[in-house]
Amino acid sequence: MITTHRGTEAPRNSREWQKFVTQNDSNDETLIAFGEFVRAQRRLAQVSQRNLARMSGVSDSYLSQIERGNYRPSPQIVKALALAFGLQPKQLYTMLGFMDEQEGGGSPPSVEEAIRLDSRLEPAQKDALIRVYRSYVGEG
Repeated sequence: MITTHRGTEAPRNSREWQKFVTQNDSNDETLIAFGEFVRAQRRLAQVSQRNLARMSGVSDSYLSQIERGNYRPSPQIVKALALAFGLQPKQLYTMLGFMDEQEGGGSPPSVEEAIRLDSRLEPAQKDALIRVYRSYVGEG
């Protein structure tokens, strides 16, 4: 057995490990925030969940679970998602704690910050997307 950062023991075989990770990460705020980020990026790109799954080589159901914050994706899956969005994998690795932030030491960007930082969008598009996002999460 391996001792985790939470002081519990994790199983060694892959099936037991997946069950352990799912049970222990189901309420993890980082996973929920990451899932919201993936969903927001997918919507910004105007790509269906099914098409993003095909682009990244992930099953539809697994992508759905990631977006809901139910699974911690492997670094390989995170890389595939980043590349599908045209992002650097290290941006998403940092969000999930696979890498330390090199500068600033701040927290991962919120969905709104990610929209504001996206250089592909015009200011009016950013404002519209933020209003839509806030309507989905009940803040506007």
